[in-house]
Amino acid sequence: MALIRPELAARLRPWREVIAAAAVGVFGAWVFTLGGLVFEPAGLAVLAVAAVWGIDARRRMRFRRDIAAPGVVELIEGAIRYYGARALGGEIALRDLVEVRLLTLRGQPHWRLRSADGEALLIPVEAAGAETLADAFAVLPGFDMAAAAQALDGGPDVETVRTVWRRR
Repeated sequence: MALIRPELAARLRPWREVIAAAAVGVFGAWVFTLGGLVFEPAGLAVLAVAAVWGIDARRRMRFRRDIAAPGVVELIEGAIRYYGARALGGEIALRDLVEVRLLTLRGQPHWRLRSADGEALLIPVEAAGAETLADAFAVLPGFDMAAAAQALDGGPDVETVRTVWRRR
């Protein structure tokens, strides 16, 4: 017998990391209320970590999609790899990445990653493992995760090609 109804569990599953960050924040607030020279700073530190974690988890949540496109994305040793089922895949090292664009092809959003030597890699947003791109993009210098999340949330009135990041 399940403790939570399956429908409710399915609705809460995407929020699990945000809920965990909130629980850590509640724990930090409790530690803060214990008072004293040790517990107040420790509680504030836990609250700060929980806040940063929660904000980051909420932003990365937008990268998670149901798998509706062919192919698999991997992030291994500083390189983004895409194994395409219908199209060619490829690999681009993060240090060689110079541009990240979000474009729409045949009604489906794709990440277009371009390397310094001009190679381009198209990765469907709905490919298996595409949520790991959030972690890869986070290490790029000057990458604005909020802008990328906003581009992903864009509706039909959003431009078909949007440059999300460019190396300076």
